[in-house]
Amino acid sequence: MRSVWIGFLLLGMASTARADVIAAWTFETSQPVTAGPFAAEVGVGQASGLHTSSATVYSTPAGNGSTHSFSSNTWAVGDYYQFTFSSVGFTNLTLVFDQTSSNTGPRDFQLQTSVDGTNYSNLGSVYSVLANAAPNPTWSPGTNQSIYTLPLVNLPDGIVGIRLVDASTVSANSGTVGTAGTDRIDNVTISGTAAVPEPTSLVLFGLGGVGLAVGIARRRKLTV
Repeated sequence: MRSVWIGFLLLGMASTARADVIAAWTFETSQPVTAGPFAAEVGVGQASGLHTSSATVYSTPAGNGSTHSFSSNTWAVGDYYQFTFSSVGFTNLTLVFDQTSSNTGPRDFQLQTSVDGTNYSNLGSVYSVLANAAPNPTWSPGTNQSIYTLPLVNLPDGIVGIRLVDASTVSANSGTVGTAGTDRIDNVTISGTAAVPEPTSLVLFGLGGVGLAVGIARRRKLTV
């Protein structure tokens, strides 16, 4: 009998991995018209922007299949969008987001990550975004255009921030970035794997504890 209850006890300690959203921004609640920061709509985190120019205008035009996005103009190399969060207790971190620029907005960006919230380093190579203009379908509240969703990115464990950094003066139409050129982002989601007990395992753990206690009590009674 004792071995049976110990088996239940060990089973109760087993856990399973599942993917959870750590932080996500749709910009439907925040509707950014400043550099931020803006709280995540799902989970806990902050989104913000930084431009060297004081003339930069932040706005919230149509998103990719939603009413709002996070947009800004007057881009220079080194300007960025930033997202901070806590990944404590999570592994297998991933990032997915939608991004586009106007014809004269920036084309090339570098993803950076940070483990301390201050120092950022490059992850992977420079990526390019599509122009939100013909011949491409444009962003609108009613239709999500999947061609603007960047491929899923695997992030290093333990990071607390990411940046999308303007990496060149080349515009989305292969010209030169203009002052009025904009870039916008939407549907930013950071996920990770957390170890959590299965509900059935928790029940078995409780039954195992009760059974073990009953078994000990019976043995004590027999020896009296």
